[in-house]
Amino acid sequence: MKEQLTDLLTRAAVSIGADTSQINIVLERPKSAEHGDFATNLAMMLAKPMRQNPRAIAESLIKALPQSDYIAKVEIAGAGFINFFLNSQSKQNVVSEVLQQGAQFGRNNVGKGKKVQVEFVSANPTGPLHVGHGRGAAVGDCLARLLEATGWNVTREFYYNDAGAQIDNLAISVLARCKGISTGHASFPENGYRGEYINDIAAAYLTKHTVTVDDIEVTASGDIDDLDSIRTFAVAYLRHEQDLDLKAFQIKFDAFSLESALYAEGKVEQTVKALIKSGHTYELLEALWLKTTDFGDDKDRVMLKSEGGYTYFVPDVAYHADKWKRGFVRVINEQGADHHSTITRVRAGLQALNMGIPKSWPEYVLHQMVTVMRGGEEMKISKRAGSYVTLRDLIDEVGCDATRYFLAARRADSQLVFDIDLARAQTNDNPVYYIQYAHARICSVLSQWGGDVNSLKTVNLSPLIMPNEAKLMQRLSEYPEVVNSAAIDLAPHTIANYLKECASDLHSYYNDTKFLVDDEPTKLARLALIAATQQVLKNGLNLLGVSAPQKM
Repeated sequence: MKEQLTDLLTRAAVSIGADTSQINIVLERPKSAEHGDFATNLAMMLAKPMRQNPRAIAESLIKALPQSDYIAKVEIAGAGFINFFLNSQSKQNVVSEVLQQGAQFGRNNVGKGKKVQVEFVSANPTGPLHVGHGRGAAVGDCLARLLEATGWNVTREFYYNDAGAQIDNLAISVLARCKGISTGHASFPENGYRGEYINDIAAAYLTKHTVTVDDIEVTASGDIDDLDSIRTFAVAYLRHEQDLDLKAFQIKFDAFSLESALYAEGKVEQTVKALIKSGHTYELLEALWLKTTDFGDDKDRVMLKSEGGYTYFVPDVAYHADKWKRGFVRVINEQGADHHSTITRVRAGLQALNMGIPKSWPEYVLHQMVTVMRGGEEMKISKRAGSYVTLRDLIDEVGCDATRYFLAARRADSQLVFDIDLARAQTNDNPVYYIQYAHARICSVLSQWGGDVNSLKTVNLSPLIMPNEAKLMQRLSEYPEVVNSAAIDLAPHTIANYLKECASDLHSYYNDTKFLVDDEPTKLARLALIAATQQVLKNGLNLLGVSAPQKM
């Protein structure tokens, strides 16, 4: 409907002599029904270039509007807003559209099959996934689903930082436990990991356990004098554990990349040589520096430390250069807020390579911390992890659906309080329960009816004239716009908010209306409306990776 109204306004503007080439026609849905179904400020936008009063332009536009079967009336409001009131037929059309398109309703082809990579989670393989990783997993997977829904060819990727000091700390922690040194003993590594999972790794190593990661089997040697063997096995063991956590969270990745592979394949060295050749590096105090200030950074950054070893952003630059070579026109990194400081220097490194990479590439979605509450108190410790609440803890407590919904339901850049008691509650206060219950209620009515839902695609919808029916139909018509905006803004939380509002409209309609009435045309029209609502709820929940149960 927005597209049709935009076309009508464009044709009307051209007919009154307006130049629309520099004008973006904006149609919004008024908050109050008194102001119509759509409103535009086009007349005010044309006032300056046309040197006319906006209300006079609005009057001219309305007179010049081509005939439309869907518009009941058009009014001028305020300084020159144009309000459109749609007739009943145009509002009812969305029901048929939803039923005809089914799972495709709300999807579009804006991305035109272009390649986009979404990197998310990317946890260090040093322990179980914590709730922060869980939020990254939920938001990242929802972003991927939204981009797929808008026509992009999406690759989901997980990047393992399996090199560096943290991995060394992991290895010596496992070694200590292999030797029987307790985590509380004075000789246990000061920066070691103390969770129970370290005991599990040590026990598996000593019994020469085999783990499978990416179809590669790693068998422990059991030799406590071979630190490299311990390191390799420990990383493989934890990668396998993280894979199990992600499987429980219904997250699938298309590709995995390893920091260690960037070194082994010479990509880090190649990147450093290319940066030196570009002329954007210099040596100072026996260290190699990158002139990131050439690209907007507040100070230059060390690449190669004086004591040897690259700083952590260097392999990141090599990794993203590799992404560009793989043909991703767009890359989105979903990461924790602690990665904010790396954005400028990674982009600077990519610009310095002179590979034609856009300045704003890659894009970043950074999520804030999660506070887990239970019984009114903050949870901080997991027995398995030792010092933090794990993703698996949440899944075990409230289930996958509630965990995914709650972690994705707020703006990623806002702090999140995860209330376990609320997530477990089977009440209307629990938003995921409220939405799923709306879907199940519809399923129950359709089951009682016992007819073929496909037959509802062509029923006469003219009996749908009650205000609560009009409100629900308008909500359904908003869904494609919400999906498109959420994908553009990289904001999956707006889908969660929309679903709550849609469920609220459905529950209100359900509580005030009888569906299986004697009047056949009215019954079929109402069943068609709730069947369309069921489909939209299911489509939206799918974008969040949440199930749509038929019974509750």
